[in-house]
Amino acid sequence: MHPPTNHPQLLFQQAALAHDQGRTWEAERLYQAVLAADARHSGALLRLGMLRLDQRRLADAEPLFRRAAKADKRSAEAHQLLGFTLTGLGQLDEAVRAYEKAIVLRPGLAEAHNNLGYALQLLGRLSDAMARYRKAISLRPDYHEAHNNLGNAHHLQGQSGKAIPHYRRAIEINPGYAEACWNLGTALRATGQLDDAANAYARAIAIRPDYAEAHNSLGNTLRALGRAEDAVAQYGKALAIKPDYLEPHINLGDTLLGLNREDAAISSYDRALAIRPESADILCRRGDALARLRRDADATAGFEKALALDPEHDFAFDGLARTALASCDWTRTASLRTEVAARVAAGRFFDAFAFLSFSDNAELQLACARRYIRQHVPERPPPLWRGNNRRNDRIRIAYVASGFHDHPTAYLTAELIELHDRSRFEVIGISLGPDDGSDIRARLKTAFDQFHDVRDKSDREVAVLIKGLKVDIAVDRSGYTVNARPAIFAARPAPIQVNYIGFPGSLGADFYDYVIGDATVLPFDLQPFYSENIVHLPDCYLANDSRRPPAARAPTRDEAGLPPNGFVFCCFNNGYKITSDIFDVWMRLLEQVSGSVLWLYADRASAEANLRMEAAARGVDPARIVFARRVPQAEHLSRHHLADLFLDTLPYNAHTTAADALWAGLPVVTCPGKSFAGRVAASLLRAVGMPHLVTSDLGAYERLALRLALEPALLDSMRKRLQQNRLSQPLFHSDLYRRNLEAAYVTMWERWQRGDGPAGFAVTPDG
Repeated sequence: MHPPTNHPQLLFQQAALAHDQGRTWEAERLYQAVLAADARHSGALLRLGMLRLDQRRLADAEPLFRRAAKADKRSAEAHQLLGFTLTGLGQLDEAVRAYEKAIVLRPGLAEAHNNLGYALQLLGRLSDAMARYRKAISLRPDYHEAHNNLGNAHHLQGQSGKAIPHYRRAIEINPGYAEACWNLGTALRATGQLDDAANAYARAIAIRPDYAEAHNSLGNTLRALGRAEDAVAQYGKALAIKPDYLEPHINLGDTLLGLNREDAAISSYDRALAIRPESADILCRRGDALARLRRDADATAGFEKALALDPEHDFAFDGLARTALASCDWTRTASLRTEVAARVAAGRFFDAFAFLSFSDNAELQLACARRYIRQHVPERPPPLWRGNNRRNDRIRIAYVASGFHDHPTAYLTAELIELHDRSRFEVIGISLGPDDGSDIRARLKTAFDQFHDVRDKSDREVAVLIKGLKVDIAVDRSGYTVNARPAIFAARPAPIQVNYIGFPGSLGADFYDYVIGDATVLPFDLQPFYSENIVHLPDCYLANDSRRPPAARAPTRDEAGLPPNGFVFCCFNNGYKITSDIFDVWMRLLEQVSGSVLWLYADRASAEANLRMEAAARGVDPARIVFARRVPQAEHLSRHHLADLFLDTLPYNAHTTAADALWAGLPVVTCPGKSFAGRVAASLLRAVGMPHLVTSDLGAYERLALRLALEPALLDSMRKRLQQNRLSQPLFHSDLYRRNLEAAYVTMWERWQRGDGPAGFAVTPDG
């Protein structure tokens, strides 16, 4: 006799066949029929549970596997599948017990060992997980998933190098294993093998073109390789596949911001916020982009919202403080100043360059710089230079800078590069910043023996380039300013590495050997607060260019927006250097000097509005503040003749702006502060033979400025003396400066050649 068509075993066979052929709806109906006839049919329970797994209905699968395990207590498969489901539901401890039961029942079940390893991995028990993956591989050497998982465990342990062969083995077994290709790319990237990582991600995409995560990771790798536009394209592909994929929206915004495409970056961050509106990180990034567009009110609102969501968010606090500083929002900076110092003292992150304007405490400045470099270079790459001595025909110097374009330090140092003694030195330019097509960039490119534009290279590639050029002395001209890349120096591409001009303070990193200063800006008693060894140049540490001609035609007062008569106090420093205390002095001067005006540099609308408001609050007509717009360098130098006296700022002095004023014959009154950044104008004035314009405190500063404004004969004598000293004193004697700087380089080089470690020293003045 044939069994009836509703016999459970016959129904089960029909269900399994339908299931295997992809007729899932029919299979489900038949499994249910089997279970209606026999609720303990373990096969139907298992297969229906597997069907639920395929449907991603884990909560529905879990009771089916429990029933199967209860119905057939010897079924290792039921316990293994129950463990798999519990893992997916996040019930990891119970999943571990289910896998262990499966292994007791069938010790040779490789899948149970592998999946137990994964559950243990999720519990953070990586060593136990790795043991299980290895057991699975010993049972089934071609088990590609177990090889991949073992690689993942190594990667999570920070052993990405050990992960790589396991990923490669998984791919060798299964060449179509896209996930293993992606994991391989991640491990290669973690070990600095960026080109190979990009190839691995590309292979994952070739296997699975809709692999959004691989497109995103490839974008990150291309960005790290300096191929920003290619990265943008990959993020776009990831988002075309998965429009609600958060990470590429953020990464695209970051990349566009790095390309100075702020508006497009903000649009990307807006799309990210549409997905995750309460993200302090995204709000902070958007705030940075808004601040770069000088949309300070919008930026401030974004930073404040981020802090409301996460009061401990260091980058939101940093952005809020920097924006307040730049916009001369002194009410806010006053309330933040104490907290800025407290955060830095507690080891929290804060922008090292901005901190120079918040505090002149040397110990805190060093702590801030150390925390800053840990943020930007969390792991030191292997050093490229490993201590071996060599000897080039000439000492080879590489100036690494983000400012080889229309930038203050470019104008200061162009003549130095031209004057370097080519019989003793080979001079190389490594440009990190933009090519703006300016005359000064063209001049610098001609001045260097070699000039390398490395904007599109990764940090590692630039470091390898410097190493390959056999550079003896690598000079960081950017420090922690815009477009700076300290990770290049972290790779130690040269035996001697120097902090020079770009950052007026310690960089707080042990891979810089020296910092160049002078006795005024950086006395040796500050050495405990510098990670670099202090080197003194005679006179002034700041280079100057004696070949800068003024414009052919000087502007008139009317063209500059100045009144036809009256005394003109000026300060062309950026707004972030102006403090409430110094502004109080300036307003009192305006009150005491009838018809006088204050001529300031206009760098953002918010600062102009706030400064006018602060003037009115002090009883001074805001119309007495005149703002100078940005003009070409020659025109800027020419307009100095319209001013009568340059007033310096504190705690962050005028640097290039003071040098410009003195070169143009405009006297500068300064008050030295406690830090490098606050002593530069004093150094410049002493080097130009005008030490009597250096005052001891703000009271003396105010009295001297007032006296010069009210005694025309005294001011005229100062002008005449400055004109005489300009060409006779050391400050603008470019060749003398060049000889002294070269003497410093030679001393550094000789110490290295002798096998001596770096040590501070003072250069003996060249007669």
